[in-house]
Amino acid sequence: MTGHGWTEDILGPDYRVRTLALQPDDEGDVVASLVRYAPPTAEPLRPSRAILYVHGWSDYFFQTGLAEYWHARGAAFYALDLRKYGRSLRPGQTPGYVADLETYDEELEASLDVITGDLGVRARVMVMGHSTGGLVAALWANRHPGELSGLVLNSPWLELQGSSVLRHISAPAVARIARFQPKAPLPNIDPGYYARTLSSASGGEWTYDTTWRPTPSFPVRAGWLLAIMAGHARVARGLSIEAPILMCASSRTVISPRWSEDMRHADVVLDVELLARRAVQLGSHVTVVRVRDGVHDLALSPRPVRERFYAEIDRWSSAYGWG
Repeated sequence: MTGHGWTEDILGPDYRVRTLALQPDDEGDVVASLVRYAPPTAEPLRPSRAILYVHGWSDYFFQTGLAEYWHARGAAFYALDLRKYGRSLRPGQTPGYVADLETYDEELEASLDVITGDLGVRARVMVMGHSTGGLVAALWANRHPGELSGLVLNSPWLELQGSSVLRHISAPAVARIARFQPKAPLPNIDPGYYARTLSSASGGEWTYDTTWRPTPSFPVRAGWLLAIMAGHARVARGLSIEAPILMCASSRTVISPRWSEDMRHADVVLDVELLARRAVQLGSHVTVVRVRDGVHDLALSPRPVRERFYAEIDRWSSAYGWG
């Protein structure tokens, strides 16, 4: 169900935000936040196409260039801050925590209801997911055939780093912890290198709210990680997504205990080879594109790289997107 109407967002007057009231859980009231890019125009527009963007782990929507890209191509752009992330995080809540990825169905479907209300039932909608948001979006699309015109995945987290072997080995231990202490934090292995590649304070281009996107990242908790691994196992068995899929990832991964300037031109979060192998198991019509020198969030890569990323989306959209 939805809550309040649209109000001005923290990103400025071109962005509007709407609170989506969700079912309460053991931590109390729960909400999600739907952001729409709505710059003023000479005449009110009612596009026939829309994008719903879903962010990754320990993240929130601030990628204004992405909104501007889709808007320039005639699509209404919406972004969802999932429950307990970013705009949706409330005092006393465990940041980013769910014990089942299907929990997110509630805010995904509430967002799609708002989009349909704004644009009409004939509007064609694609979902774009980054990292964990890509995993969530893929699993949702698999369970809801016919709902989407396409699926755009930006470095989706489709497998645990280290391959399915590591997942099989570690799952029983994680499950034991999750059974008795689901919110127990696991050792944080984030060295802060990815944030170093992005932040304007350390040579990157971007400024963002470090409360909502902290370094190191939010603590990974046992119940949440078990839910992620269950999602990975489902992908590994193969999905049957009917909509055309574009999966973009960097051309290479650099994961090292020591900082290197080379990290500014690679994915330092996920193993992109694993992503490419898993992507072809998502559905019958999958396009895999490797973007040279891309960072984990390709939309936050250096300008020449993100322009190539957008060009690849253009190419795919003209051939397969929007149904």
